[in-house]
Amino acid sequence: MNITKESIDSLNAVVKVDITAADYKEKVETILQDYRKKADIPGFRKGHVPMGMVKKQYGKSIMIDEINKMLQESLNNYLTEEKLDILGNPLPKVNEAFSWDAEDFSFEFELGLAPQFDVDLSAKKKITQYNIIAEDSLIDKEVENLQTRFGNVIQKEEAVETSNITGTFVNAEKEIEKKSTIAVSDIKGKVNVKKFTGAKVGDVLELKTKNLFEDSHKLMGALGLSHDEIEGLEIPLTFTVEEITETELAELNQELFDKIFGEGKVATTEELRAKIKEDAEGQFQQQSEQQLLNAVTEYLVENTKFDLPADFLKKWLATAGENPISEEQANEEFEKSEKGLRYQLIESKIMSANDIKLDFEELKEYAKGFIKAQMAQYGNLDPEEKELEDIANRVLGNQDEAKRLQDQLVSKKLLDFYKETITFKEKEVSYDAFVKEVYK
Repeated sequence: MNITKESIDSLNAVVKVDITAADYKEKVETILQDYRKKADIPGFRKGHVPMGMVKKQYGKSIMIDEINKMLQESLNNYLTEEKLDILGNPLPKVNEAFSWDAEDFSFEFELGLAPQFDVDLSAKKKITQYNIIAEDSLIDKEVENLQTRFGNVIQKEEAVETSNITGTFVNAEKEIEKKSTIAVSDIKGKVNVKKFTGAKVGDVLELKTKNLFEDSHKLMGALGLSHDEIEGLEIPLTFTVEEITETELAELNQELFDKIFGEGKVATTEELRAKIKEDAEGQFQQQSEQQLLNAVTEYLVENTKFDLPADFLKKWLATAGENPISEEQANEEFEKSEKGLRYQLIESKIMSANDIKLDFEELKEYAKGFIKAQMAQYGNLDPEEKELEDIANRVLGNQDEAKRLQDQLVSKKLLDFYKETITFKEKEVSYDAFVKEVYK
């Protein structure tokens, strides 16, 4: 057997594998002898079938199987030994003159090679790192939400602007009949609000879907429809009032603090507000860190220039799936995946150059931390180590879950590395300002 490589250019090569009869004949002969011993053919005793008959019936298919195994193994070994960094998989070149009736064979494979490039982490245009703070207005709102959640619900005879009203929305033509509870404060426009205020149990209100709620998502929930179904929906509705309530806000006292945070954890309104601020900013930090990682990714992709073996990759994409796709579809798929591939190459380069790696034990510890946080949400604040170990092993036994956690841990390690290596422009903003600035 002989394997040679011809470089087409820096990103493309062809590997040729020559296999002679001497490479496979002995192995094929051994398998045929084994077949002969086991063959059960009418008219012959087991083990006494003429070898010529066995060869005629099985010889070519066994030869083809063995050559294909040999070809795959030798090609994989060659790529490993030569340390060839390839993209996609080798693509066999079609040889119109090829025939399995020969004794010696030549196979050619096209390779797409990973590009050589350097990554510059000294961002010339500073990337913004956001520090999102919880403003007093947000904390005020969350305090009121907690007071409402733990408050007393009081039945009322007549609705006012602070009431909650339970009733049934009906439109016969669209087959809508949905019981919902809505807040009068969510209703839009003076005309609509006037219909609800003063309403009593048993009243039937004539309404229209257009501009009924301040937030269109409220209409989705009230009518039990999807986003697409409410898009541009302009129909009449009736709403039959069945119950009117108001929530009397819970007092800010020790009883409320203990209900929310556990006994003795919070003792004053100031401590309550501080705890809300801490929790909110902890959640905001996750969002700001994800945004920072996205921003660094965008920067690196835009500012790290290298070519890809595009024609090879498009050809590979056309044949890589279970079902072949057209050239046009492959071109579209390449355009969609090119940016992700570029970042994968950049990420791999950064991790290799800076010795960023993770092992199974590290992944397991990360999984245990993730599991522990989830258990804490359900009140189990101190799970036993064996329980965590067992759950982590089960989770990591699922390939999809293991891959998801591995990707998260790699992202965390890279973000930590970027924070140590790149100088960012820090900016303190409120959550609303962050949303407007980042997702504009």
